[in-house]
Amino acid sequence: LLTAISLAVAAIPEALPAVVTISLALGAKKMVKQNALIRKLPAVETLGSVTYICSDKTGTLTLNKMKVEEVYSKNQIFKDFKKDQIEELLIKACAISNDAKKTPNGEVIGDPTEVALYNFSAQLNVFKERLEEIHPRVFEIPFDSDRKCMTTIHRWDNNYISITKGAIEVISEKADSIMLDGEIKQLDREELNKIANRMAKDGLRVIGYGVRFFKELPEERSYEYIEKDLTIIGLVGLMDPPREEVIEAVKICKDAGIIPVMITGDHPLTAYNIAKRIGIIDEYNEKSVITGRELEKLDMAEFEKRVLDIRVYARVAPEQKLKIVKALQDKGQFVAMTGDGVNDAPALKRSDIGVAMGITGTDVSKEASHMILLDDNFATIVKAIREGRRIFDNIRKFIKYTMTSNSGEIWTIFLAPFLGLPIPLLPIHILWINLVTDGLPGLALAYEKAEREIMKRPPRHPKESIFAHGLGYHIVWVGLLMGAVSLFSQAWAIKTGHSHWQTMIFTVLCLSQMGHVLAIRSEKDSLFSLGVFSNLPLIFAVLFTFVLQLATIYVPILNRIFKTEPLTAEELIFCLALSSVVFIAVEIEKLIKRHSLSAMQNK
Repeated sequence: LLTAISLAVAAIPEALPAVVTISLALGAKKMVKQNALIRKLPAVETLGSVTYICSDKTGTLTLNKMKVEEVYSKNQIFKDFKKDQIEELLIKACAISNDAKKTPNGEVIGDPTEVALYNFSAQLNVFKERLEEIHPRVFEIPFDSDRKCMTTIHRWDNNYISITKGAIEVISEKADSIMLDGEIKQLDREELNKIANRMAKDGLRVIGYGVRFFKELPEERSYEYIEKDLTIIGLVGLMDPPREEVIEAVKICKDAGIIPVMITGDHPLTAYNIAKRIGIIDEYNEKSVITGRELEKLDMAEFEKRVLDIRVYARVAPEQKLKIVKALQDKGQFVAMTGDGVNDAPALKRSDIGVAMGITGTDVSKEASHMILLDDNFATIVKAIREGRRIFDNIRKFIKYTMTSNSGEIWTIFLAPFLGLPIPLLPIHILWINLVTDGLPGLALAYEKAEREIMKRPPRHPKESIFAHGLGYHIVWVGLLMGAVSLFSQAWAIKTGHSHWQTMIFTVLCLSQMGHVLAIRSEKDSLFSLGVFSNLPLIFAVLFTFVLQLATIYVPILNRIFKTEPLTAEELIFCLALSSVVFIAVEIEKLIKRHSLSAMQNK
C-alpha cells in the first residue's frame, strides 16, 4: 500500500504549476528590462503563438519626431524655406493653429506634428506667442478621427478667420478655392491631388491648410457650417523617419512566420513609402493597401476574403481596428494589436495580445491591454515574442523532464515483478527521488537560453498539444530506457551477489534523471555545443542533487533513515556508468534529428 501511494505521488508532476508560474514570472521580469511590461501573466507564453502584428505607424514604427521637409505654396514646392517664398498667411496659420507650447527652459512640448509646425514657423521668425497677442484664439473645433481635421477661429483685425488643417483629401473636399501668389482662384482638385501625391510618394505626411473669413464671429459653430467653402492656402509635408531597429525587427518577424501590418491615419502613398522602407511591403497594389473608406464599404465576409493579403491600412479610424482584429481571428490568425487612444481599447481587448503604448498611451488603452511598451517601439514587441517562445520552450522542457522521470519510476516498479525481481525501491526512495529531482533541476530549466533558431520557425498554434513534435514519444521511450537501465542494475547486482542492490538501483534511477535533464537542454543541439556551463543554475542544481544523493549513501544517520548502505568505489563507478546511458541515448536522438533536418534542407 505504501509503495502504491508513493508511486502515485511520484507519478503526479506536482511541481508543474509552481515551475510554470515561476517561469512566467521570471520571463515577465526579463521583459520589463527590455521595455515590455506584462500586465497579464499568461500573455508571456501566449506571445509565442502570434502570427500577425498590427502596428500603429507613428511612434511605434517611426521615431515620432516630426519635421517639416516640404511646403507647397505660391504654386511651387519648396524644400529650403525662406520667408518671402512662402505665403505669409500659411506661415501664420502654422504658428497659431496648434497647441504646442514653449516651456520656460526653451523646450517646445506638445503633439510631435504640432511641435514640427511650431518650429517651422519659428524658423521663419514667426512666433506663436507674439502672434496670439495680435490674433487671439476665440473658438476651437478639436481634431476628430472621423473628420480627420481640426479648426481654430481667431480674431483677424476687425474680422475673424477660421483655420482648418488636416488630411489633404478632406481639406480639398471642404474647399472651393485656392490662394496662389496672393490671389484667390478656382480650386483644381485634380492638380492639387497630383501635388499631394507627389509629396506623399516621398514618404511625407501631407497636411492641408484651408481658411475662411467671417465679418463677425459666427453664431453657429458646428463643424458642418464652419468647415465649408474653404480657401486652401498651402500644403505642408512632414517627415517622421522610421526607427532603424525596426527594419531588422520586421525581417526577424518574417523569418519567424509572423506577418507585420501597418495601420495609420496617413495618406496611402505616405504609408506605403514608410512600409516599403522598413520591409513590410514590396510593391504598391490594390490587394496589399486599403484605406479606411474602402474598409468601411466592405462587409465582414468581403473583408475576410482580402484581409490576409493586406499589409498597409491607411486613413483608418481607430474604431476600424476592431474590424481588422475580428477578420484576422475569423481566418484563424493569432493577433497582436497596438494602440494608444481611448477608441483603441475595444480592439486591444479583443485581440489575442493587446499592446498599449507606455509613453503616448491613455489609461484606458493601458487598462485594456495585455502588455505595455514602455518605449513605444515595435522592435520591443519582437523581443517580447522571442522571450515568449523561449519561456514556452522551457516549460515544455520541464514537462519532458518531469514526465519522463515519472515514467521511468513507474516502469521500474511496474516491470520488476514481471521479470521475477523483488520490488526495487522502498516508498521513501520513491519520494526522495521525486523530491530532489523535480525541484531544483526542473526549476533551473527556466533559466535556459533561447534555442539557436528560435525566430526561424513558424509560430506555434495555440491549440497545439503540449505533447506535439515527438514529446509524448520521447517520454515513453526514454522512460522505458530509464526503467530498463535501473532494472538491469538490480538484476546484475542480485546475480553477482552484491548485497547493496537496492542502494544501487536507487542511485542509478536518481542519477539517470540528472543525465536526462542535461541532455534535454536543447531540442537538437548537443550539450557540448551549447556549453556545459552556459546554464549555471542547472549545473549547480545537478551537482547539489548529486551531493544529496551521495549523502543518503555515505552519511550513517541517513543510511538508517533511507535504508541504504555505503557503496564501494567499484559499485559507485558502475552506477555512474549506467546512469550515463540515458544521457548518451538522448544525445544520439538529437544527432539523428540534426542529420534529418540537414538532409531536408539540402533537398
